[in-house]
Amino acid sequence: MLLPAVDAHHHLWDLEANSYPWLMPGSEPPPFAGFEALCRDYLVSDFRADHARQAIVKSVHVQAEHDEADPVRETAWLQSVADAPASGGFPHAIVAFADLSERGVERVLEGHAAHRNLRGIRQMLNFDPRAGAGEAKSPLEKKKDLLADPTFCSQFALLRRYGLSFDLQIFPWQANAAAKLVGDHDDTQFIVNHTLMPFDRSDSGLVLWREGLSLLARRPNAAIKISGLGMAAGGWNGDMSRRLVRETLEIFGPTRCLFGSNFPVDRLMIDYDTPWRVFREAIAELSLDEQRALLSGNAERIYRI
Repeated sequence: MLLPAVDAHHHLWDLEANSYPWLMPGSEPPPFAGFEALCRDYLVSDFRADHARQAIVKSVHVQAEHDEADPVRETAWLQSVADAPASGGFPHAIVAFADLSERGVERVLEGHAAHRNLRGIRQMLNFDPRAGAGEAKSPLEKKKDLLADPTFCSQFALLRRYGLSFDLQIFPWQANAAAKLVGDHDDTQFIVNHTLMPFDRSDSGLVLWREGLSLLARRPNAAIKISGLGMAAGGWNGDMSRRLVRETLEIFGPTRCLFGSNFPVDRLMIDYDTPWRVFREAIAELSLDEQRALLSGNAERIYRI
């Protein structure tokens, strides 16, 4: 019998009820091969059907790049989904979007905070300095380095005022600047997203990735989500995924790692069950208490669910 688990990173979207500009085909270069398959509704009923064989008892919804002009709309919709009897309570935690580089962001935080399942904020910080000024090499990247943005840095402390965590999505080469942010706000819980995005799986790329993990792991208020393991040029690779799980656990330890499906995005690369099977196999030699922490306890503690 499978141990109960928390899916610590997934998305839902209703394309009629809300606005997701990135899910409009042809609006910009697609971030993934086969992207058109994502451009349809993914509702809580779809998510529950996908996770039916994995003993998923709770979940964390991470903002799905809803229209940034009205981010609270996504949170309000998600709360209505969670409150509906048919949802089974999913999602139990909501990580919303707010632009901390914009003046007046506190009004957005207040709007999010009115919804009882709100737990944190994610503003994706991915930035590639090799791109030209005001450019980005892919839709996953920002056009400016928010970690060096004075307004972003000065307003970051607002999260603590509202008791919110921060989902930290960066590339490995940003780890040094990110570690400074984490250290400067040691009263805020940070959760590194997508295993620190080891897209470059060459020997040199993995060295840089491990160095980034080590920098962030030195900060006791940083945890990491093992997720997005199929998001690389070569797609899903079971052996590489086992290696990434093992090395992340070695660096962060079993009390600061969580697991997330990143569905439906990862559906483009893999089915729902396979990454969970690989993760469960990778932690099978740990103690039962450590397995329970990795599958559910850490997510329940960190996201307060």
